[in-house]
Amino acid sequence: MARPRFHRLPVAQQQALLDAALEEFAGHGYGGASLNRIIAATGLSKGAMYYYFDGKEDLYADVIRRQLERLFEHSGPVPVPDAADPEGFWAAIEQTYMRLMVLMTETPETGVLLRDWLTGAASPALREAQRNAEQATLPWLEQTVAAGQRIGAIRTDLPADFLIAIALGMGQAMDTWLIIRPFAETELGEAIHALIDMMRRALSA
Repeated sequence: MARPRFHRLPVAQQQALLDAALEEFAGHGYGGASLNRIIAATGLSKGAMYYYFDGKEDLYADVIRRQLERLFEHSGPVPVPDAADPEGFWAAIEQTYMRLMVLMTETPETGVLLRDWLTGAASPALREAQRNAEQATLPWLEQTVAAGQRIGAIRTDLPADFLIAIALGMGQAMDTWLIIRPFAETELGEAIHALIDMMRRALSA
């Protein structure tokens, strides 16, 4: 995570550093990325870089966070399904997921970055970034599970927090599988339909 002093930099300098970091991480992955190349691209000294970030992990985690925020900004609000029946509820979930995945294919740098992150987040800083991303989705998940339970689309014989944990675990597996295997849009639709059906079977009564 960027130190507070980073935000006191002029916006153009902040963006230049983040753009250089995004290009480096997307081009080489976290393991192959070079902090020295990022420093050279921005014209900062190594001391200045550590003045703004604790190190490579923190810079990477901050770039991931910003790319996720940008993805959701471009996708627009993700509404809680307001369907009146289970079929409509799960169709709305599928449409939302499809929209996000299509958007990701249209921003290839984000897709490459997320693929690297989801398949290799082994360090404490990167695991923390994953936990933060999950926490950001919790309000929507809680409202969605409640809405699904009201219309019989989601089971009520298990605690809601357990159902949310199942959804998060399956969702991460689904995201990783789809991101590391790029699909044509027609194939993507078929794959997402099958995956949402699998989640439906797990969460329905």
